[in-house]
Amino acid sequence: MASPNNLQFQEFEEAAELLSADPGASTLSMSGSNTPSTTASAGEDVKLDLSEDEEGQQESSELLGGQKPSGGFWTFEYYQSFFNVDTMQVLDRVKGSVMPQPGRNFIKYYLRSNPDLYGPFWICVTLVFSVAISGNLSTFLVERGNPTFHYRPQFHRVTIAAVVIFMYAWLVPIGLWGFLTWRQGAERQIGGYSFLETVCVYGYSLFIYIPTSVLWIIPYDWLRWTLILIAMVISGSVLVLTFWPVVRDDTKVTAVATVVTIVVLHTLLAVGCKLYFFQTAASTPTALPTSSTLHNHTTLAVKTN
Repeated sequence: MASPNNLQFQEFEEAAELLSADPGASTLSMSGSNTPSTTASAGEDVKLDLSEDEEGQQESSELLGGQKPSGGFWTFEYYQSFFNVDTMQVLDRVKGSVMPQPGRNFIKYYLRSNPDLYGPFWICVTLVFSVAISGNLSTFLVERGNPTFHYRPQFHRVTIAAVVIFMYAWLVPIGLWGFLTWRQGAERQIGGYSFLETVCVYGYSLFIYIPTSVLWIIPYDWLRWTLILIAMVISGSVLVLTFWPVVRDDTKVTAVATVVTIVVLHTLLAVGCKLYFFQTAASTPTALPTSSTLHNHTTLAVKTN
């Protein structure tokens, strides 16, 4: 049976080997008498470990919360954070923009404090080309039976569509966000939206107009107006269901006026694109020969013979 002295010596030998392998390792004495210095050093080690765990938990919570890094706006990382989404997130948000449900806030349910500019940017770019190209094809299909019509691609429509769509997708959210911030005062409410969230929901709400603009090629005016009405109801519902919870606590007149303004501006965009890019060609009827004209031609023919 080993004596207590042997056990203590073996423990000290193992500790010496560990310290030689890792000189920076911290040790705790397991002896029965705890000196104040040993207790203080142990307490300091435990406190250091806890602080590191808390910092790690704080960083994890910030990542889960979707907070953007606080880099300067002149750095690449600052703008890279706005495109930090994957394909499934973008598809999920597109699905939510075309299938709005009552009681389901688009920002709180789909964005989850992680708004992006990737989806809105490409939706606007795709909408610009779909409206311009579909408008050219629609003009060609309507005028193809006219012998005096010579088709020329109207490339200036791409520029006009880009100016109109991007101005709507940026200026209207800027105005709405500024108005809501002003109405909420210096201390913003919990339900207030950031500027990036406002731009994001406006960008995704325009997705429904991409397939609608393609279907506008069909040369039936009643079908085009029906498609416009359906698209306006779907995309307008996304905006109303998103911003109504923010403005409903304001005065009744202000809340109703804000929602009506949102719907009116959205309607003007759809109707304006239809009237400019998908104009219904005014058919010019061919003048029918009158009886006097036929009589003159007959007389000239007889005199010639």
